[in-house]
Amino acid sequence: MAREPKIERFNQDVLSKYQIYNSIFMTLPFDKVTNTGVLLPLFKEVCDKGFAEKQTPTQIVENFFELYQHNSTEDEKNTLLFRFIQYIERQVVLFDAIEDAAFTKVNNMVGRGTLRSLKEEAAEKGLMDVMKEFLKTFKVRPTLTAHPTQFYPGTVLGIIRDLDKAIRVDDLLTIKRLLAQLGKTAFFKKEKPSPYDEAISLIWYLENVFYHSVSSIYNYIQQNVFDGETLENDIINLGFWPGGDRDGNPFVTTETTLKVAEKLKTSILSNYYKDIRRLKRKITFGELPERINELEHQLYQNIYYPSKDSVFTLASFESELAAIRVSLIEEHNSLYLKDLDGLINKVNLFGFHFGTLDIRQDSRVHHNVITEIIKEVTAAGLGIFPDNYEELSEDEQMKVLSKVRASIQPEDLKDDMARATIGSIYAMKKIQDENGERGANRYIISNNGSAKNVLETFSMINMCGWENPTLDVIPLFETVPDLEVADKVMEQLYTNPEYLAHLKRRGMKQTIMLGFSDGTKDGGYLMANWGIFKAKEALTEMSRNHGVKVVFFDGRGGPPARGGGKTNQFYASLGPTIEDEEIQMTVQGQTISSNFGTKDSCQYNLEQLLGAGISNELFTNPTKIIKEENRATMQELADISYKMYSDFKAHDKFLPYLERMSTLKFYAKANIGSRPSKRGSSSELKFSDLRAIPFVGSWSQLKQNVPGFFGVGTAIKAFEDRGELDRVHTLYKDSIFFRTLLDNSMMSLTKSFFELTAYMQKDPEFGAFWDIIHNEYLLTKRLLLKVSGFDELMQNEQVGKASIQIRESIVLPLLTIQQYALKKIQDMQRTGEIDKETFEVYEKMVTRSLFGNINASRNSA
Repeated sequence: MAREPKIERFNQDVLSKYQIYNSIFMTLPFDKVTNTGVLLPLFKEVCDKGFAEKQTPTQIVENFFELYQHNSTEDEKNTLLFRFIQYIERQVVLFDAIEDAAFTKVNNMVGRGTLRSLKEEAAEKGLMDVMKEFLKTFKVRPTLTAHPTQFYPGTVLGIIRDLDKAIRVDDLLTIKRLLAQLGKTAFFKKEKPSPYDEAISLIWYLENVFYHSVSSIYNYIQQNVFDGETLENDIINLGFWPGGDRDGNPFVTTETTLKVAEKLKTSILSNYYKDIRRLKRKITFGELPERINELEHQLYQNIYYPSKDSVFTLASFESELAAIRVSLIEEHNSLYLKDLDGLINKVNLFGFHFGTLDIRQDSRVHHNVITEIIKEVTAAGLGIFPDNYEELSEDEQMKVLSKVRASIQPEDLKDDMARATIGSIYAMKKIQDENGERGANRYIISNNGSAKNVLETFSMINMCGWENPTLDVIPLFETVPDLEVADKVMEQLYTNPEYLAHLKRRGMKQTIMLGFSDGTKDGGYLMANWGIFKAKEALTEMSRNHGVKVVFFDGRGGPPARGGGKTNQFYASLGPTIEDEEIQMTVQGQTISSNFGTKDSCQYNLEQLLGAGISNELFTNPTKIIKEENRATMQELADISYKMYSDFKAHDKFLPYLERMSTLKFYAKANIGSRPSKRGSSSELKFSDLRAIPFVGSWSQLKQNVPGFFGVGTAIKAFEDRGELDRVHTLYKDSIFFRTLLDNSMMSLTKSFFELTAYMQKDPEFGAFWDIIHNEYLLTKRLLLKVSGFDELMQNEQVGKASIQIRESIVLPLLTIQQYALKKIQDMQRTGEIDKETFEVYEKMVTRSLFGNINASRNSA
């Protein structure tokens, strides 16, 4: 029987089920406030009708109370609005669970881009040997990051998982109980989580999802591509940032880093322990039960009673498993060999580290630290740096930095940040001793703009008594100017004798990180993406010329404005001018739960990433190579949009608008993440201090999504005005890269809803500024449809569009409440008539309304 179209499967298995289960959910009593579930659909109807009639959020809320709660007091009205928020948050969770449960029905798990599909295509075209050779070196590394969008407490995550299971089998009684439990379970946290709390939240995904999905993929490749041969390449390895990412997070300490590393080790050993116990029930013959019992005992001891004197090491564990394997083959007819091999593969993949804990710090912090260290060691007469270091030229300073060797202890330093920075390097050494080299072997430098930035970090590593350090120094190029000089910076390093010697020890491989988030914030959507593409091309060519294998690590987030969107299509669009032996990317916030939150979705999306790499290698597509005339078009589009975005950013109302008309300042109040919502401690808001997540998130809460489209329309219109729109059409037709950019921008436009903030158009201070944004939105929408030939946005992505529309519909009442409360706050501030108690109620209303919209804004990875 023919498989139904994907959109029909979505409507049947997601939309229909949501309507059924939501109707049950709305009838459940959660508290003493009666009729909330009855009134919310009425409020939703008032919102839909009100925005269609161009009413303001304030008018909509007031009309609702006039119609349905005429005699309510202000306290009663506010209480009901808070109850609405509570219900809507849980409606989002319900929809998430239903979508997760239907994942394998809506998506073809063996379809295009999956390993089975690619293997069959490779076999059909006689390319199996090429595929095998490629998979001997190709790797995918998702790096989990705890940004302020992953706020669900563990209790709620557990309910989501249980709901998923119950929905899969239509267990109505269990679903009803779980929905009742969900209604009573708190979503928000009274206190900010610590970096360790965030790490625990994400380790849950490692233990319950990635551990199983990654090993399943590895086992499939080993059995079906390599015919059971041993693979030297782990293919998928995991990165981990909570507890190691110090960039602007004053709460991450050396103690935190070590504690998280210890938890990662304990977690992976716990998973091995469960597998050993399962294996024990099968291998019950010969001398093997005693040997497996001993492994079980050693794992238990190292989980619950770890000792520095333990003789149980990764090497001894691997050796004993290998010996048991030989015995199974030679003495027991390979009985349960597949089960044992599954565990051996997991140990090869995850070692004693589970995920590599990256350390990250800002180059400006490093510069201040190295300055303090030089002052202190020079005053102490240690002779590590020349007395006239500060007077030397930059080239001379770089020579000194590259040759520094010393053994400075953190406690010997007076400066707090210097102690913390040196302490983090010693922590990496300690983690490698206990968890293996893969436990922590990457030091990332944010805001890297020069070779000196790298060598300052390199010198600090070499001041920790670490002979031939087993770690990689990874510069992160973020801003447009930094991206433009990235290849020159790296060439300076490749030609530095000491740094080159370090690269040789590390296999002549250099990882370079490129930041979409801050790139988009700095240069706008088109320029950031094109700037990164060109930087990768230049870095690839230059690195190849110097015999260096360059690996790109992309700072991708969830929304397109942060480099997210259709990730597999993005990587599949990169041509031979960009090194692609590895795909490395950050995965943040709700994107972790939405794309890697279940075993099915995790396996599917990891396979899609692997498929992008395999497809690039095996199946040549001429549209991946951008022709010179198309490059000229792309460059001009990027330049025009950059100018438009830069002027917009420099507008005197830009920061005041964000500060007073958006939810920007409320991110800090929401207790979502441990990090401050901005860099720096100044009370004055500066653009350079804005973090990408609250910046992008604030536009999202306004339903304006500026970073995902602003400047695109103006750039295309310049060609239209000159009668040269055919050049943009040609670029769109010829370049998968450009098509993917526009597809992702369409997603940003689809999630926009300017009717929500149309009242701002009449604001005496910000009305003209709102018009600038709205006009660019309308222009971009018109021209993207014209260039693509579509009749509607996301016409080629019907299921994704349907999911977005349902989610946006669910949270529209919540956003209406948020704007209503924001307007109340603005009015009080403008008149100066502030009742503290009332003011705080509305502030709390805005803060509480952040969460539902954040989680409703899932994005395709």
